[in-house]
Amino acid sequence: MTRIPIRRALLSVWDKTGLPELARALHEAGAELVSTGNTAAAIEAAGLAVTRVEELTGFPECLDGRVKTLHPRVHAGLLADTMNPDHNQQLIDLGIAPFQLLVSTLYPFEQTVASGADHDAIIEKIDIGGPAMVRAAAKNHGSLAVVTDIAQYDAVLKAIADGGFTLEQRRRLAAAAYAHTAAYDAAVSAWFAASYAPDEVAIQTGWPDLIAQVWTRDDTLRYGENPHQRAALYKAKSTAAPGQAGPGDAGIAGAAVLHGKAMSYNNYVDADSARRAAFDFAGPCVAIIKHSNPCGIAIGTNIATAYAKALECDPLSAYGGVIAANSAVTDAMAEHILTSFAEVVIAPDFDPAAIEILTGRFKNIRLLRCAPPAWAAGGEASGTADRSGSADFEFRPVSGGMLAQTADRIDAPGDDPAAWELKAGAAADAATLADLAFAWRAVRAVKSNAILLAKDGASVGVGMGQVNRVDSSRLAVARAGDRAAGSVAASDAFFPFPDGFEILAEAGVRAVAEPGGSIRDGLVIEAAEAAGITLYFTGVRHFFH
Repeated sequence: MTRIPIRRALLSVWDKTGLPELARALHEAGAELVSTGNTAAAIEAAGLAVTRVEELTGFPECLDGRVKTLHPRVHAGLLADTMNPDHNQQLIDLGIAPFQLLVSTLYPFEQTVASGADHDAIIEKIDIGGPAMVRAAAKNHGSLAVVTDIAQYDAVLKAIADGGFTLEQRRRLAAAAYAHTAAYDAAVSAWFAASYAPDEVAIQTGWPDLIAQVWTRDDTLRYGENPHQRAALYKAKSTAAPGQAGPGDAGIAGAAVLHGKAMSYNNYVDADSARRAAFDFAGPCVAIIKHSNPCGIAIGTNIATAYAKALECDPLSAYGGVIAANSAVTDAMAEHILTSFAEVVIAPDFDPAAIEILTGRFKNIRLLRCAPPAWAAGGEASGTADRSGSADFEFRPVSGGMLAQTADRIDAPGDDPAAWELKAGAAADAATLADLAFAWRAVRAVKSNAILLAKDGASVGVGMGQVNRVDSSRLAVARAGDRAAGSVAASDAFFPFPDGFEILAEAGVRAVAEPGGSIRDGLVIEAAEAAGITLYFTGVRHFFH
């Protein structure tokens, strides 16, 4: 017999949504209801008969509710294999009746952490009895069903009408239950790891000895980076784990697709890079990305102007790219986009007229509404985003393991032009320094080795992803063409030799910002002095691999 009728159900839920309706359906089907504390009170308030757990166990709830269901008369009813005659006889001898259904939603641990609650309040929201019951019922899915999510209540109602859950249904519920408790434990362990220093290495380095996270499949994609690769999109389930999307920052994975075809693997990768680049600036900024590199980045007095300036950098490469704006897409920006073509446009919002314009011309264009990243909130008057206090982590899998680092943000002292050290040439005037500051922020979005030329708050030439800085300099100058003359440049890392710098000087670049730190810095400074170029050392590097 695969279906097991529900004759006895144990209900213990934190979230009471849908509980009265579920309990009534079980009652009307003839099931005995057993429940705990506030859950029992809610069932009684609905006018239904319920056996309280303390009546079942003969032992009162104690320790402020910490101990309610941790009792053999509860767990034997959950763990008895009713297909095993010996188990059935033991139940008879002990006077214990088995359960055919457990409904349990756990204490809201993650929500409590996210609320900013104090340590003691968080500790009290670590559920003990709930996960113990859920694991017991899931293990014993051959004899009963376990429900851990309000979204599963409809399945219970259907099972009641059908005469019980099938074995396959109980297996699926058990799998979901273990995933649920695994995610719960991951959130708890991550909070402990972030809140305490269990070993000397963690004390000395500031790195927790454990980072736990659970991802749940949100979508399957047509294919991966290439058509022969399979791909899927997973979302971070635990908001308590360090470095993951939390309240207010669901990330690209949580973006709302307002229009267009389903996102591809490459669309998601480029959209993430574009969003990262655009939100390096608090003022209106647009980044156009292709293969994770910018075809153009620009700031402007409004978002439409910023897009037009970004497109001018490399309109050929920008065709079919991914556009990210750090403010709402307006109808004026949409009209500009019509002059080229984009696979994806991502922004915090879209004016209705902009959606109409874009979808009217491009049937399949993907429009994504995505909230600003948490680290981009609170731009300063200077027009740069405030990254102070950011402590998010980045992870990268490697064969046999995973690398972790704190995320690279524009928040180091050397990212402030006021802290830069003038090494050659005359001090930059206000307009030149503003362009250098823009170039320095924009180059962070370019894959290393990276050189970015800028003029009037817009990139004009980008050299990216080369294995030496000379080739990156040549590429940036070649892409800029005549616009290189009179531009400024930023290099994501120091020039190991003066040759790359000399290419910029020959093209007419008038000022350069670079980290410094090479053993041959003196030669680079000499080259700058010989060319009459303003040279600043920032003292901070922004490699991006």
